[in-house]
Amino acid sequence: MKGAVGTQAVVLLLLVLHLHSFRVLSQSDGSAAPMEEKEKKALYSMIQNFVGRSWNGSGLYPDLCGWTPIQGISCDYFDNGLWYITTVSIGPVLENSLQCSPKATFSHFLFELSHLKSLSIFSCFSSPSAHQAITIPPKNWEKLSSSLETLELRSNKGLIGQIPPVFGKLVNLKSLVLTENSLSGEIPIELGNLVRLNRLTLSENQLSGEVPASLGSNLAELLIMDISRNSLTGFLNAFGGLTSLLKLDLSNNLLSGNLPEELGSLKNLTLLDLRNNNLSGGLPLSLQGMSSLQYMLLSSNPMGGRIEEFGWKTLQKLIYLDLSNMGFVGRIPESITELKSLRFIALDKNKLTGPVSTKLASLPCLSALYLNGNNLTGELGFSEAFYERMGRRFASWDNPNLCYRSAAGRKIGKGPEGVAECSVSLLKSENKMIRDERNN
Repeated sequence: MKGAVGTQAVVLLLLVLHLHSFRVLSQSDGSAAPMEEKEKKALYSMIQNFVGRSWNGSGLYPDLCGWTPIQGISCDYFDNGLWYITTVSIGPVLENSLQCSPKATFSHFLFELSHLKSLSIFSCFSSPSAHQAITIPPKNWEKLSSSLETLELRSNKGLIGQIPPVFGKLVNLKSLVLTENSLSGEIPIELGNLVRLNRLTLSENQLSGEVPASLGSNLAELLIMDISRNSLTGFLNAFGGLTSLLKLDLSNNLLSGNLPEELGSLKNLTLLDLRNNNLSGGLPLSLQGMSSLQYMLLSSNPMGGRIEEFGWKTLQKLIYLDLSNMGFVGRIPESITELKSLRFIALDKNKLTGPVSTKLASLPCLSALYLNGNNLTGELGFSEAFYERMGRRFASWDNPNLCYRSAAGRKIGKGPEGVAECSVSLLKSENKMIRDERNN
């Protein structure tokens, strides 16, 4: 054991001495880590276009890959004995990060950084006014196609215009994040060429048009697709090609039509968020195949249909179920009470009828249950302890024929908010409604 530790120590010492000797040799002429002069000048000029002409890069950071590094800039050593810029991050991420000036702009020098792997521009183009707004350069991105793996333009409200189709030539890209900007127009179909993409986030822009079919058929390695908070329209295209997808968020758009059957083939999906669209046609039974699903968020879509016809038992990993304001009719499915991982259930603002199962209270993880704004009837049979535990996270008001009964010999503190205590006349009325419903 001691011999192994001694060997490791010797190897570590030799490595340190080797790196030290490399540094010394590389600085024998007064410079530091060897770089191509063209590479160094391109970086200085590119940064100046972002932070301002007064920034003196060569004076402040003469050895930018060695002893005077720039915050947000990283280098790698290549086999030809030279250092190259591989990471550029500009924006107020850390206290001493490079921050953009009001006149910040892209520069053609960016495309001379031929070994660049990661580019991040955060909160740089802040003003969406016409005289200060900036567009993404429409060409030259193909010069970075052999190296660029991460492209992130985030929180730039002054960044307008379209997503350049030339992005489709960045064939090594693994992460494309264009979020919280003011980009508009349609999503280029060319993004479907990015077959190595793991993450595609285009949320919180002003994008319009349909989701290109190429995104749903070609991106087999995609893990995250987030195009929420835009103005996308049209039907949802097939998503059967997204076999690795974990998260799909298309919420807060103007999408319409039925949910595609192919969604059910996404066996690895853990989050499905389609809230606040115009989707209709009920829940396709194919969704029962999404066995990994933990978050089903479909609220505020005029979907309609009967939720008790859906086979909920297969979704045993479900944690969060939001089906509020969807026009559902019928009864609350008893099978939901078998989903033991559920923490949040929202069935409010529908047209649900019938009684409320007391088995819902036995869900071991349940911390929120919203049933308000339906036509539920009968007596709430939950215990006083259940109401106390849930507090405001239990809602059942605006169900005119729903009531609660006091515990034997004493009243529940306040009772569920907005629900009357059961009376003989109210129970008779509820029983009549139940008989009528069965006869119909």
